[in-house]
Amino acid sequence: MSAVKKTQIIIDSTTDLPEGFMDRVMVVPLIVSFGDKEYLDGIELSRDAFYQKLETGDVFPKTSQASPAVFENAYREVRQKGMDGVVITLSSDLSGTYQSACIAAADYPEIHVVDSKNVAIGAGILTEYALLCAEAGMSAEEIAKEIEEKKKDVCLIAMLDTLEYLWKGGRLSKTAAVAGGVLNIKPVITIRDGAVAILGKARGARKANNLLVEQITKNGLQYNMPVLLGYTGTSDELLQNYIADSRALWEGHLDQLDRSQICTVIGTHAGPGAVAVAFFKERAAD
Repeated sequence: MSAVKKTQIIIDSTTDLPEGFMDRVMVVPLIVSFGDKEYLDGIELSRDAFYQKLETGDVFPKTSQASPAVFENAYREVRQKGMDGVVITLSSDLSGTYQSACIAAADYPEIHVVDSKNVAIGAGILTEYALLCAEAGMSAEEIAKEIEEKKKDVCLIAMLDTLEYLWKGGRLSKTAAVAGGVLNIKPVITIRDGAVAILGKARGARKANNLLVEQITKNGLQYNMPVLLGYTGTSDELLQNYIADSRALWEGHLDQLDRSQICTVIGTHAGPGAVAVAFFKERAAD
């Protein structure tokens, strides 16, 4: 019986991972544009630099999908290493990156592409799980099948600090954004069926934190699976406040809480000051 080939996990640059995991994956960059100036996400523009531009600049950024050619370059490198590959992309409902990954994989049978139906830290915990599967000796095909199943359990819930950036990105009317600011409205959102959906709205950060905790408790949390917290902007101060408010969720269950600065795609529309949690929810008993 031949040995199982090693598997390279490939992600796009919208996937959020804790710092220690980045050297274990191959990253395909999307493009971030401020006016006429384009940057390779994560290569020519760091996340700190992105958020500084977002907060202080007059130009609202745009993001563009990774091309099939960029994915093919990654696949060629994986083949040259004598490895198989599993690609995990952000939701196909939010970007054409998944389609690009599939087009490039047409001539690479050793590459398996998975649409995470999620983004940012949601795709991040799926990637962490894929790395665990690879370490356990599973083949690329087995990992892809496992991820396709496990992605149904991924839950990403986020609290936005402001509605301003949803308005700037054309996702909300100016009237609604201004009214929300006056009333100190903090929307709580999720990714449902691959797209952004609003779970509820709260007045003030403390009530929004409580709503976040309520939604996590409602779904149930698998503590033996990856859990990842995220924040937008250059400071994690609001995330630290959330962790303090939600201490009862974590104490006695997790030795540490991994966290990550959230990607440019979500950051563009969420704006700075957002707090998010990604986890594998419990499945209802059959």
